Amino acid sequence: MSNVFRRAIRGELANSAGAVFTVLFSIVFSVSLVRILGEAAGGRVDDQAVFSIVALSALTSLPTLLTLTVFVAILLSLTRAHRDSEMVVWFASGLSLVAWVRPVLRFAAPLLVAIALLSLFVAPWANHQIAESRDRFAKRDDVTRLAPGRFIESPGSERVIFVETVDLESGHVRNVFVSHRTQNRDGVTVAAQGVIETQPDGTRYLVLLNGRRYEGTPGRPEYRVLEFERYALRLDAQPEAPLTDASMRARSTPELVARFNRFDQAEMLARVAAPIVALVLALLAIPLAHANPRGVRSANLIFAVMLFLLYQNGLEIVQSLVMRERMPFVTALWIVHAVAGALVVVLFIRRVHLQRWLPQWRALPENAG
Repeated sequence: MSNVFRRAIRGELANSAGAVFTVLFSIVFSVSLVRILGEAAGGRVDDQAVFSIVALSALTSLPTLLTLTVFVAILLSLTRAHRDSEMVVWFASGLSLVAWVRPVLRFAAPLLVAIALLSLFVAPWANHQIAESRDRFAKRDDVTRLAPGRFIESPGSERVIFVETVDLESGHVRNVFVSHRTQNRDGVTVAAQGVIETQPDGTRYLVLLNGRRYEGTPGRPEYRVLEFERYALRLDAQPEAPLTDASMRARSTPELVARFNRFDQAEMLARVAAPIVALVLALLAIPLAHANPRGVRSANLIFAVMLFLLYQNGLEIVQSLVMRERMPFVTALWIVHAVAGALVVVLFIRRVHLQRWLPQWRALPENAG
């Protein structure tokens, strides 16, 4: 293969990869931004950490995005070569479809290394940072989490607080609404203003001034109304404490290897599988890109997406079996990839050999006649 043709192949694959990654990343980033903004509006995420969480979420999605980028870029480039009859010239020069493996692997190699690093180290770190941010925000007391014009639910889901204005420096709040439920009785407390007071022992109270309290049982007409000049609500202040046990996705790879129980094994399968999936899909795209110029243009792309989904679902099934201790870790490590690799070999045999023989088989009955 000439150097000019190699450079042309690498250039086209790189251009396709850049376009595909830009589209996929834009979609994922937009969806993550909308989701995190919705959580921030509901008081489940710190307003100040929205964009950092979105950026970290994008990091966790990069292994999958890069895998799809490699797969789709190779598929689109080779499909175009088939449709523009460039592959006819390729085959006429004495090169087979297998000769595409080397330039495709050279193109995919840096991305495979990046996927491995992201999956094993960067994505767990990003998940840990997200879990840390969420956990710290959940540990903040009710008033510290307050924002003007927003309903904030307490960590125990037993109280909802709304304030029209809040000044955290002076501790004054105005137009306060508090809904709470205790012993199967619902209560609503409203006040024109209030103040946050801290006792010598560190206990914090939200003291409401000049308000009313309504209390009763849902479904019954009996409600009690109390008017008060001063009413104190103890806040769910929590002392500083170490973070709770992180989820499996937030654990670092060395931690998974050190513990390596069934849950750690299932998570390890997903991390190790990422670069292997990208490699298998890169090779699968070569025979899968065969396209009839007169056929449906999106047929092979639809089939490729179906194969990708089946591949991912197979990996998730194996993870579930390992988590339930119904399959050994060593078996789960290779079985799905072996099936996918066998499919790659079958498709290569089909495109390289059988495609030349089948027309001759079809011609035999006519010649015999």
